[in-house]
Parts: sequence; C-alpha cells; structure tokens
Amino acid sequence: MTESAPAGAPPGAQGGAGAPPGAQDGPLIPPVGRQPRTVAIAVFLVGIGLSLFQLYGAGIEPLGLFYQRTIHLSFILVLAFLIFPVTGGERPRGPLGWAVDAVFLAAGAASGGYIAWNLDAIINRAGFWSQTDIWMGILATVTVLEACRRAVGLGMTVIGLVAILYALAGSRGELPWLGEWLPGIMEHRGASLERLVGQLYLGQEGIFGLPLGVAATYVFIFVLFGAFLEVTGAGKFFIDLAYAATGKRPGGPAKAAVLASAGMGSISGSAIANVVTTGAFTIPLMKRLGYRRAQAGGIEAAASTGGQITPPLMGAGAFLISEYTRIPYIDIVVLAIFPAVLYLGTVYLFVHIVAMKRGMEGVPQDELPRVARVMADGWQFVIPLVLLVWLLVNNLSPMRVGFWAILTVIGVAGLRACLDIFVFEPRAGRPASLERVKEALTGGVRMILGALALGARNAVAVSMACAVAGIIVGVVGLTGLGLKFSSMMVAFSGGNMLLALILVLIASLVLGMGLPVTAAYIVLIVLVGPALTEEFGVPLLIAHLVVFWYSQDSNVTPPIALAGFAGAAIAGAKPLDTSVQAWKFAKGLYLIPLFMVYNPEIIQGGPVPLVLWTGLTAVLALIAFAAAIEGWLFAPMDPVSRLVAVPATVGLFYPDIRMEIAGAAALAVILGWNWWQGRRGAGQVRPSGA
Repeated sequence: MTESAPAGAPPGAQGGAGAPPGAQDGPLIPPVGRQPRTVAIAVFLVGIGLSLFQLYGAGIEPLGLFYQRTIHLSFILVLAFLIFPVTGGERPRGPLGWAVDAVFLAAGAASGGYIAWNLDAIINRAGFWSQTDIWMGILATVTVLEACRRAVGLGMTVIGLVAILYALAGSRGELPWLGEWLPGIMEHRGASLERLVGQLYLGQEGIFGLPLGVAATYVFIFVLFGAFLEVTGAGKFFIDLAYAATGKRPGGPAKAAVLASAGMGSISGSAIANVVTTGAFTIPLMKRLGYRRAQAGGIEAAASTGGQITPPLMGAGAFLISEYTRIPYIDIVVLAIFPAVLYLGTVYLFVHIVAMKRGMEGVPQDELPRVARVMADGWQFVIPLVLLVWLLVNNLSPMRVGFWAILTVIGVAGLRACLDIFVFEPRAGRPASLERVKEALTGGVRMILGALALGARNAVAVSMACAVAGIIVGVVGLTGLGLKFSSMMVAFSGGNMLLALILVLIASLVLGMGLPVTAAYIVLIVLVGPALTEEFGVPLLIAHLVVFWYSQDSNVTPPIALAGFAGAAIAGAKPLDTSVQAWKFAKGLYLIPLFMVYNPEIIQGGPVPLVLWTGLTAVLALIAFAAAIEGWLFAPMDPVSRLVAVPATVGLFYPDIRMEIAGAAALAVILGWNWWQGRRGAGQVRPSGA
C-alpha cells in the first residue's frame, strides 16, 4: 500500500507467520524517551498493573465508586511522573530531578491510596475533617495539578489554579482581598480552605467526580480495547480496507483517509493519534496524486477530527454525555450516527470536488490491496466489533462490553494463529511443529503484555485532564459560577439563539487552545449547558451534542489547530497553511450542530415524513455549501450560482417550512443547472491551478 510495504500485504505481516499480528514488532518493553531502561521497565509493570486492575473491576467484581476512582488515580499519577520527568523529555533527571520526582511519585501513590485505605473513617466524619484529611487534600490537589502540567500541558493547569483562587476569593473566603478585584456578577462569598478541600478531595464533586469516574471506567476499558486492536494490526486492516474500497477512484487516498479515520475513530480517543496513524499512509499518497502539501495534511486533520464524533466511542464523548444526561449509552450512539455520517460525507465531498477540479486519477490497481485479500488476512478484527455492537444493543454495561470485547480480541488472535499453524501453513508445505507452537505462544504473551502496558500509557493524558476538569467542575458547583456564566451569555446574546451559539463556539475555541477536547467539553457544558437548555429551550441531548461538536474545533481552527499541526508535520507543509485547509474541509463541524438546534427532529425523531424531509434538506444544504465554497460540483459553478447558494442554504436552516421549501427549491435548481452544464461537457474544462 505504501512504498515500504507490498500491496495487499496482510496487516502486521512482519510479526511472523502464525504469530499474532504485531506481536513481534519492536521490543517487548518500549523505551520511555531518553530515560534509563529501569524507568521503562517500571512504566511497563505499572501499566500492566493498572490494566489488570481495570479489567478486574470491569469484568470480574465491580468496585465501589471511591475505590475504583482513587486507585485508578494513584496508578495514573505514578505513571505520569515516571513518563514525564521534571526536567522534561530531553534532559536526564539527575540527582535533583530524581529527588523531586521521588516526592511526587510518593505523593501520587498516597493521593488515592489515603482515601481507599481510610474510606470508612472519612465517611463517618463527613463535614468534620481531621487535619490529616485537609493536608492530604492539599497534597493531592498540588500533585494532580503538577501531573497535569507534565502530561497535558500548562494551559489546563493554569485554568485549574485560577478556579481554585476564584473559590477562595470572597468576603468569607481564605483570600478576601482577591474578591475585591472580581466584577459584580462574578462575586461570591468565598470558601474556606477546609470547605474547598472537602469539595475537591473528600467528596464526589471534585477530583473524584464524574469526569474522572468516566475516565476510570468506560474510557479506560475502551482505550485498552483500542490498544489490543492496535497491537494486533487492526488499524492497518481498516486502512487497507478503505484503500481497497476507494483507492482507484479520483482522489482515492484522500477518500480512504476519510473512511479510515472513521474506522480508527472506533478504536482511538484522539484526533492527533488518528492523524499520525492513518496520515503516515494517506498523506504521502495524496501528495503523489497531486494534492498540495497543505491540502493533504488538512484533509487528514479534518477526517481524523471526524473520527472523534463517530460512534461507537466518539473519543470519550459518548460516555460523558450518557453520564451527564442519564440517557443510555446505546441510544446516544444510535442518535449520533446520522450527524457523524453528514460530517464525514461533507469532508468526502470536499475531497472529491478538489480531485475533480484538478483532474486527478486514482492509484493504479496493481498498487492497491484487494478487498478479498484484505478480508482474508484480517477477518478476525471484524468479530470483536460485531460482538461489541451486539452486546451494547442488548443493554450490557459498557464496562462489561469492553471487557468481553478485549477477551474476544485475544481469542480471535489466538484462533488465527492456530489456523495459520495447523491449516494454512501445512498447505503451503510448512508442517506444524512444537517449535512453531512455542513461537506463537511467545508472540501471544508479548502481544497481551504489550497491549496492557500500551493501554495504560494511552490513558494517562485523558485521566489527568479529567481529574483537573473535576477541580473546575467542583469549583463551579461550590461558587455557583455556572449560573453566573449562563446569565452573562443570555445578556450578551440578547436572547438571540444564533448569537448564543456563536458565543459558545468562540468559548470552545478559546478553551480548546489550552485544554484537550474532553476537558473543554466538560468545562463548557457545565458553564453554558444550563443557559442553552433553560433559557433558550435547546433539548438536553442536543445541547450536549452541540457543545461536544464545538469542542472539537480547536483541532482544526487556526491559530491553534493541533490535528492540523500534526498533519503539517507529516506533509512537510507550513502549520498555518495546513490548519486553514483543515478548517475549510471541516466546515460541517460548525454547520451540522446549527442544523441540530434549528431542526431537532434530526436527533429527537418525529413523524417519518418530517424526519425524511429534514435529513434530505441537511444533505442538500451541505452539498450546496461545499460546492459553493469550492466553485465546482459536476462542473465549474458560475458566480451567480455560488452567491445565490448562500441565502438558499440559510433558508434550509430556518425553522419555517416555507423558508425550507424555498431554499431547497433554489438549491435543487442551482445543482441541477450545474449537473446539466457538466453533462454538456463544461466540466471537462478545468481551471488552471485550481
């Protein structure tokens, strides 16, 4: 599929025939930056311990709320301080660095361990905390903030610190002088140190609140599931399958990037991870076919962002939305499918239009994997996903679903190894032997241990972000900041829904510059969710979906577009140029939430004719929007058509059936005229340098 791999090569084939795919790739214990091997071994062992603990709680014996969250946090903090030294990744720790990190390692283990060990006594003295409780709470808060600074970034840590200072400001607070600097609407009476520590550390609304609870249960088990799929070669299987389906069409690699990113979205919790995984294959081929470097990186960034809104995982969003709204997880997954298809379809259409404008062709057939070969080499990866969906449909707990899905991955990998050893290889003249069985067993053990460690490492950033998000949520609850923020939003928007949504979009972009997507969603929904639902009448689920979608925009919106920057690095393009292209291709990220608000039946359902009409108009609006931006669909679009398409598209968003019919009719005429021009042959004349 690429220059370094033969076309149609089975996923993970380099792992050795008969061994679980990927089981023998690289060292069993991967290095941790430039740190000593002893650190790599410690990270490996702690990661395995955390994953086994999570599997025990998910599938064998569920643990109580505080036991699950506190033990999880202790493991995560230890991993964070092992992986991210105080000196940074480029310099050795040295004696002083080790002394500092040894203190934080001990504090990390004690932060959760103290509550788990003394839980009954802490519950019995609720509200009358001992001095030890208070000091442990202060130590844990400082430790969490420092771990977040190292694993997530300074922005999240600063926001957490600002939230703590805000809680202590006020006439009755620990810092009354600070309250004098607050504007009138932001004033509150302030909290004492004991009350704040009780809120953030000793209760269920701070560090150990809902965000960390979701990270310590649903999110971790599915991150671990993704790690098992990754080490067995499932990622390459999805990419190969996408190439086999679309590669020979115009702009095939770019279309494959869209489909592969949707597939990888099922097993990855990060848009950036999607970019570096699928982009390593897709971006070089897009450049070879004629896409500009910035275009290739931007397409991959936009497509990978789509993976984060694509069920079943939606990053960590589906689980968080379910917990906040109390709507069953499977219902959210089902309702989110059509909007995700609309987004990915819009990116796909942009890719197709660019390919047609530039007269691109697909990849030659002899350089593409064949569907039959890809399925023959990777059919086993379909089974865990089918089982996952079937168990979810049957209302099994997501944690238990993830547990069984992981066991299924291990089982099908073992089944494939047995078939290779005892069926396929003997047919090729290589009889089964005890040595081959030992080789396969060794590879299988390596695969399992590697996946357990990888899953834990992949979960560090999201768990730390959720822990600090819990601090912010706890302060919001303690001070009533959510209601104040909602009041300000209503005042600034003047009661206008569109202005309110634009304010939410701006806030999400600003937050996204310093926070991961998951944390940005949590903070934003706590602040603006009440206003959207209570003041503007947006249905609860739609309000959460809108905020979650808008929280993704920092991945593709300049000047801070992290997924765009990752795509630029692979493409060898300028980061800002690539981000602009990603922003253009990801326009559905802004339009589809608006459509959900003004046409709620697309999510909530309703009479069948109305739902079908709403779906049809959504598709029509997005097609016309993409065509108007690019100036091409079946043929070049004249300036008048492009100009008229804008108000016609706005009409489809307007909650009035007459406006919708008028807008749909206008767009149908515009697109029909363009199709007729294409039939006449106007589409064969391609603008130079388009």
